[in-house]
Amino acid sequence: MSTWYDHPQYFDMVFRDETAGEVSFFEKAFHSFVPRPVSRVLEPGCGGGRLVVDLAAKGYAVTGLDLNQRMLNYLGRRLRRRGLQADLIRGDMTAMNFDEDFDAAFCTFNTFRHLLSDRDAVQHLRSVADHLHGGGIYILGMHLIPLDADPECIERWSASHGGTRVHVTIRVVDFNRKTRQETLRVSVKAQKPSGAIQRIRSEFPLRIYTPDQARELLAQVDDVFEIAGIYDFDYDIDQPRKFDEDLTDALFVLRKRTE
Repeated sequence: MSTWYDHPQYFDMVFRDETAGEVSFFEKAFHSFVPRPVSRVLEPGCGGGRLVVDLAAKGYAVTGLDLNQRMLNYLGRRLRRRGLQADLIRGDMTAMNFDEDFDAAFCTFNTFRHLLSDRDAVQHLRSVADHLHGGGIYILGMHLIPLDADPECIERWSASHGGTRVHVTIRVVDFNRKTRQETLRVSVKAQKPSGAIQRIRSEFPLRIYTPDQARELLAQVDDVFEIAGIYDFDYDIDQPRKFDEDLTDALFVLRKRTE
């Protein structure tokens, strides 16, 4: 039984249908919220890099950072197959160090919640701000947990590509509001064109945020970031959301303050 993160091709298959909508939203946000043309962009926690590949194909100078070298190797192969280039760096998203600043950055679909402490979350946000031009934006997406959330949540997806069929089940196996941590179990069944079946299981913790806890976090960095817009996972730039208890699929556009 291997792990989810050792097989980034399956991770990409599951979320590939989200890519076009996300990238379209990014470009609209670049145009709406950034006072300068956007050319250099950063994805901390890039994983297998579906967003890195798509933005590189559109001509952006993209940097992807991740701790998992297997993910970065997979992403490098994807870029080479398509004749694309991006800077791929193995590193910690709480203490980044780049020679040049970026016009925009993005981290969507709960990658941010892998940072399990308030200290790490704040360090990450400040590290991103340190590497943005004034007026640059950070698009941050994560699920928020309402007070009446069911801790026994189960989600299932199926996806196929190149003759391979993948079934994914994500189950919450531990949920603790006091420690603000939940543990997810990801089970993958992949059937290859030959008929061979591969099974993968991973468990990993994520930090829990209610809307109020997310508000408190962002207040800790309001000296460097202002909230320029709030959206959800529909990625509709014309449908902003309120920062209230009904916001569960949160997409924040944070803009670096200018001095």
